[in-house]
Amino acid sequence: MSIATVASRSLSGLATSPVRVEVDLSPGLPNLIIVGLPSTAVREARERVRAAIQNAGFSFPSSRRVTVNLAPADLPKDSGRFDLAIALGILAAGGLIPPAALEGRAFAGELSLSGDLLPIRAGFVFGLSALADEGLRQLVLPAANSAELTRLGAGERIVVAAHLAEVVAALQGRGPWQRVPTPRLESPPLASGEPALCWEDVQGQDEAKRAAVVAAAGGHSLLLTGPPGVGKSMVAQRLPSLLPALSPEAARTVAALQSLQHGTPVEAIGDLDWARPPYRAPHHSVSTAALIGGGQPIRPGELSLAHAGVLFLDELPEFGRAALEALREPLETGEVRVARVHDRQVLPAAPLLVAAMNPCPCGFYGANHLTRRCACTPEQVARYRGRLSGPLLDRFDLAVQLSWPRKAGSGVAQPNLEAVARARARALDRQGRLNAALPVGDIEQYVRLDPKAKRLLAQTAEHLGWSLRVQHRLTRVAQTVADLSDLPAGALIGVSEMAAAISLRRALDPPAALRAG
Repeated sequence: MSIATVASRSLSGLATSPVRVEVDLSPGLPNLIIVGLPSTAVREARERVRAAIQNAGFSFPSSRRVTVNLAPADLPKDSGRFDLAIALGILAAGGLIPPAALEGRAFAGELSLSGDLLPIRAGFVFGLSALADEGLRQLVLPAANSAELTRLGAGERIVVAAHLAEVVAALQGRGPWQRVPTPRLESPPLASGEPALCWEDVQGQDEAKRAAVVAAAGGHSLLLTGPPGVGKSMVAQRLPSLLPALSPEAARTVAALQSLQHGTPVEAIGDLDWARPPYRAPHHSVSTAALIGGGQPIRPGELSLAHAGVLFLDELPEFGRAALEALREPLETGEVRVARVHDRQVLPAAPLLVAAMNPCPCGFYGANHLTRRCACTPEQVARYRGRLSGPLLDRFDLAVQLSWPRKAGSGVAQPNLEAVARARARALDRQGRLNAALPVGDIEQYVRLDPKAKRLLAQTAEHLGWSLRVQHRLTRVAQTVADLSDLPAGALIGVSEMAAAISLRRALDPPAALRAG
């Protein structure tokens, strides 16, 4: 009886778990059996592995009973990433690979019938987990995953191969391991602010640009309303240019989320895109699972894929009610919790949310234009706005009404990137996080309001019926306004800063005609 053990890994969210692949060759009816809670894709490895071994020039033990056990037995195993470990276990059990060569190494890769190693999903996640596991000497992955592994700087701890024969030769000492290529640039760009889209293309809209600066400086969610063609999407598309470059830790998290989502290597995680905040703009027909995350196996949704970047929801009332309501909890906690019968995952989801909507079904309610007039009744306008629940609207810190500029021009200058960077630095130095992420219990400690500013906020909230959540959010916005104006440290936030914060949310106040109705 011959037996061999090969280490592999199972994917679970943004981490991997060790899996021991045990292969036993014993007398009996020729057969290949895989046990250990395998999925259909894993069970189908029987045919892939058999053909790959033979086409790679090795002999498959066709006269023996081959039993493959994937331990632990109660951990579900999915996808074809166990193909390589199973094939090596069969060859090792047959005496072609010395057991010592397998010690301290883990293998993950799907095999084609010719023996080529195909890319696996979440190769970047596998690489990160391998570097965090001090007991793992080396991880072997398909060479097709090299593009997403370049930024790990793994050295000899992560190696790649293109073919099963190449792996066997390296384990037998007949060939070298192929290292992951290093990136062309030694460091990521200093900032993401090299946009292909220019702010000067946005005609007028000074208030929207001001709101974009405040949103970027404090991490505040932003709702843009206005008639069609006024520039709502243009403002949203240019907002990522105001965000600073991702930190190395944030860049790794973003890369891992993208790697977890795609079925092919993440080519976007290259030299120039490594530090650039992501920008996602899903269509309004997106499903709840695609927006929030889910599926089987669980994959991140658009909310997580935009983590540390910008999530733009255009035509907000056209999104499904269930999808929009599912945003409420993640927008508060900064993470998505997805639960299934056999799996539970917590995925980071802290993007800068930017949304755009028309003021009514036809789009021209309240628009000041000579040839465009709103044809909607007050009931239609109220019904259209009623697609967005109050709790969801409460989670927007800023809301700006855009209108057609009175005359065309070159627009105002591009928003000040340096001012945004200074404001973010002040917030991080003061409280270790951006103002929008400041917990309610810490607001009183870090945000010091002048009594007159408190009174202004309380009176406005009473008049407009604002919830405590809205008041807390406007208090944070006032702090961001103060940070942008370089208010001296320790100075009280005054009426002017609070008034500016309130004015940047007035687009959510119902029009007088609707209030009267």
